[in-house]
Amino acid sequence: MMKHFFVKPWAWVPTLYLGESLPFSAVMLLSVIMFKDFGLSDGQITVYTGWLGLPWVIKPLWSPFIDNFKTKRWWILTMQFVMGIALALVAFTIPTAYWLQCSLALFMLIAFASATHDVSADGFYIIGLDNHDQELFVGVRNTFYRIGMMLGQGGMVTIQAVIALALTSGGDKDSYQNSIAWAIVFVVMALFMVLLGLFHSFALPPVEQPLHDKFEIKTQLIEFWNTIKVFCHKPHIITALLFILLFRLPEGLLTKIVPLFLTRSIAEGGLEMDKVDFGVIYGTLGVIGLLLGGILGGWAISKWGLKKCLWPLVLCITLPDIVYVYLSYVFTDNIWVIGSCVCIEQLGYGLGFAAYTLYLVHFSRGERSTAVFAICTAGQYLGGVMLPGMVSGLISENVGYQTFFLIVMAFCLVTFTVTALVKVNDEE
Repeated sequence: MMKHFFVKPWAWVPTLYLGESLPFSAVMLLSVIMFKDFGLSDGQITVYTGWLGLPWVIKPLWSPFIDNFKTKRWWILTMQFVMGIALALVAFTIPTAYWLQCSLALFMLIAFASATHDVSADGFYIIGLDNHDQELFVGVRNTFYRIGMMLGQGGMVTIQAVIALALTSGGDKDSYQNSIAWAIVFVVMALFMVLLGLFHSFALPPVEQPLHDKFEIKTQLIEFWNTIKVFCHKPHIITALLFILLFRLPEGLLTKIVPLFLTRSIAEGGLEMDKVDFGVIYGTLGVIGLLLGGILGGWAISKWGLKKCLWPLVLCITLPDIVYVYLSYVFTDNIWVIGSCVCIEQLGYGLGFAAYTLYLVHFSRGERSTAVFAICTAGQYLGGVMLPGMVSGLISENVGYQTFFLIVMAFCLVTFTVTALVKVNDEE
């Protein structure tokens, strides 16, 4: 009976996407707060962490290999254990003199393992569920993916702040104790990834057989070329590419700057929140908004179809970004006002991202679905995470947070344009 329960989608879909998002949050989001703590500027932080997004962009290069060597279940388990070990190594290097070089190198290793895990998990989702369940669980997977990011960015920051305060004598800030607190946080994340690997070793159902058991470079090159041909022959490929690359542009600009804006001092144009309040907002109110948005978005699409829901959900993911324009002008220190704004923005993001993800799933169906989906998500990271994330800090440093958030709102017009151009079939 217990074995039968664990192969049910409710048993493994939420945890699988927690395992997908936590390493990403460690590399791309949690590192932002840590580097700020250690004195790096907005521009340095966004450029460094932006380059760490490279593996998610180039992962289609090895996605055919994942499709043809071993099983996606095998890749998922292996990468979860690799990421657990690498996160533990980050913890040991933080208190050293070469913390920046070592952490960046290990973060890049985690990024490559996480990108490989993403390809495997997304492919497992497609082959492990029928079409109806894919639509039903799209809100669940997106919600738990974002919960993992919120726990990584909000929950772990809160834990770090509490530990640092407990370790620091007299309440005075001590950089060494702060480093030790960050090291403990990464140990916690490492243990969590190892436990996830152990859980998934019996929770993930065996839904496929390996095609090959050895690596042949010629075979993989042929497979990659065939995948590119399949992708390029998809219907309406030009408008689909524009949609994939540019839909998340405003969100990509916001992702790294919002935590910095909330925690920078008033003199620097920020709201000067302490890390405990920041963690509580992202770990509770943000998660509540995201839960509602992700589940409601998936339910709405399952009920009325993607075509009917697309524009309403697009408005949900763009218009709430205006809350940061408001916060940058009022400079409130009221945690409930700030939390409500974050909750509203996350609610809208959860609704809109459900539509975006399901479009990628529909677009990828058919021949070589796993590798095609990897190309789609690589384009998503390039246009919606890596490039806008890298330049966001340089923009905010030069124009200030107020003007920066106005620029983000202007870029919502790009999202509207690519949505107007994209083709969605009636049955989707």
